[in-house]
Amino acid sequence: MEFGLTQEQEQLRDEVRRFAENEIAPVAGEYDREEKYPAEIVEKAAEMGLTGAHFPMEYGGVGYSTLEMALITEELFAVDPGIGLCVTSAGFGAEAIMEYGTEEQKEEYLRPIAEGEAVMGAAISEPHAGSDVSSISTSARKDGDEWVLNGSKMWITNGSVGDYFVVMCETDPDVGDRYTGFSQILVERDRDGFESEKITGKMGIRASDTAELRFDDVRVPEENLVGQRGMGFPQLMQFFDETRTMVAAQAVGIAKGAAERALSYAEEREQFGRSISEFQSIRHKLSEMHTRTEAARQLTYKSAWSVDNAEEDLTMLASMAKEFASDVATDVADEAVQIHGGAGFVDDFDVERLYRDSKITQIYEGTTEIQKNIVARELLDEGR
Repeated sequence: MEFGLTQEQEQLRDEVRRFAENEIAPVAGEYDREEKYPAEIVEKAAEMGLTGAHFPMEYGGVGYSTLEMALITEELFAVDPGIGLCVTSAGFGAEAIMEYGTEEQKEEYLRPIAEGEAVMGAAISEPHAGSDVSSISTSARKDGDEWVLNGSKMWITNGSVGDYFVVMCETDPDVGDRYTGFSQILVERDRDGFESEKITGKMGIRASDTAELRFDDVRVPEENLVGQRGMGFPQLMQFFDETRTMVAAQAVGIAKGAAERALSYAEEREQFGRSISEFQSIRHKLSEMHTRTEAARQLTYKSAWSVDNAEEDLTMLASMAKEFASDVATDVADEAVQIHGGAGFVDDFDVERLYRDSKITQIYEGTTEIQKNIVARELLDEGR
């Protein structure tokens, strides 16, 4: 069993960390406080090939594997989760196009993201439909050679800055099965009847844009349908195996960043005439923080490897990795604040921001409770 990274993967990890330290770290606090989208940093990331890193080369991407994307995500989030999310989510929803889209859709919608000329999003959640995706009510009806969309979407990443979105819609309401009758449709921002409203006041990841989308008789051509009509739900479930692995990598990055900062602070901070790193209680905290981070990392890497190799248990592994790593992130960030004491309670130190940012990893792409349900379901099905 091989646990090591290749030399190329180690170089990729180091290059991404240098980019994050040089371009993101100096301004992370500013973008967090102002809740401002870092467009210029995303453009620089595109020049490095990071915004379309997992896209096929023929569409402007680099063709990185899921494991390599996990490495990129971990390093960006270790420096700043908010801006890190802006970089890694520039092509959010593109997986549906890569897997099910036509050649024309791939060329038109993937290349601009890889080249830093566009940003996209996946519009799934609604005000009354979060974890229960099958309860969405945004509709798309056929009118001649066009789709007409009506409804709203909530908590959409890149919602007020994205150029186009893959929108989950109900296209066949009369189908009896609650998991069929949904389709994914591409909607461009400049369509008549499309509106977005930025959501502010978030606890964390404030640099990342989040918005509500509204569709009022939005018309798009029939060729904007992604994949087969009525197959949106199973398409989305496959999409989640990869995205949940990436959230696990986000959580590992947050835990890594918090643990690194806690160690550095503990070595520098003195109380009672000596470094607090000499106190057993602090040493035990540091030991557990780094141990649990490494455990989360290995589970996340295995999940990423399983996605790349289409392993049968990848759905369970993705949910295991997300559940465990997100818990580790919140716990390690909490301990990092505790080690900093009062200094960790203000934004002079990064751990305050990491603590706030960590919570979202337990919520988006399926809550912790949903992940436990998925793992239990997979175990019970396996035992029958």
